[in-house]
Amino acid sequence: MKVSKYAKAVAGALAAGATALGVALADNSVTTQEGLTVAAAVLATFGLTWAVPNKQ
Repeated sequence: MKVSKYAKAVAGALAAGATALGVALADNSVTTQEGLTVAAAVLATFGLTWAVPNKQ
């Protein structure tokens, strides 16, 4: 199965964002700091996953 690096990066970013958002919503509210943490998790995961080449 061939997966593009974009699909891999998007899937990883969504998973990281969902996890960070789940933690942020533990108290039923999201503060500015928690929102920034979610954004940082999404962007960092997207960038790092996109940069790593797929195995041949």
